[in-house]
Amino acid sequence: MLEVFKINKIPKKKWSSEYALNTKPRLSTFFFLCLGLFLFGLGEGLLLLSTTGNSPWSVLAEGISNLSGFTIGASTFFISICVLFLWFFLSQKPGIGTLMNIIIIAVVIDLTLNTFESPSSVFFQYILSIVSVLLVGLGSGIYLISNLGPGPRDGLMTGLTRVTNFPIAFVRASIEISAVLIGWYLGGTVGLGTLIFALGIGPAVAASLLVVNRI
Repeated sequence: MLEVFKINKIPKKKWSSEYALNTKPRLSTFFFLCLGLFLFGLGEGLLLLSTTGNSPWSVLAEGISNLSGFTIGASTFFISICVLFLWFFLSQKPGIGTLMNIIIIAVVIDLTLNTFESPSSVFFQYILSIVSVLLVGLGSGIYLISNLGPGPRDGLMTGLTRVTNFPIAFVRASIEISAVLIGWYLGGTVGLGTLIFALGIGPAVAASLLVVNRI
């Protein structure tokens, strides 16, 4: 159990790409990239269906939207650009996974919202929010190990982990909590599901990396 809080780098498997800027990855590598991103998007969609609170970065986007007058979509794009700018200082490298992250997750979120309905029971709503954290964590672990380039936020996590040598669980939780606090200060809506996600996603990602590495 304590191993989860000691992981400070992304493991590599036989199906991991040798480098992020790989435009012709093996089929197995590409499969695990897509599988991970699918699970990630499914988890994000289920969090929205739980109606227990937005994800931390959605809270931040809503806060910026309130402050600037931008739409939440435009605010999300602005945040992504700012995070990608930070990559420069962290020596992070994009890959096809960076682009696929944006495309697949968005498509799967919409597919999830159009396929499933929100549970009427409050109990099951919170169960769904916990399941969403586990799915996003599992998806993150799988697609990050494929080593085809992280998404903007995951790249910030892996970059800060490499620079600070702090555990991934701590770095990810710190990033998510910071996003929630800033977004809440700017007027974003925070629910219990938001806090469950912010506090749980770091350990969930780290646990996924540990489990996938052992399979």
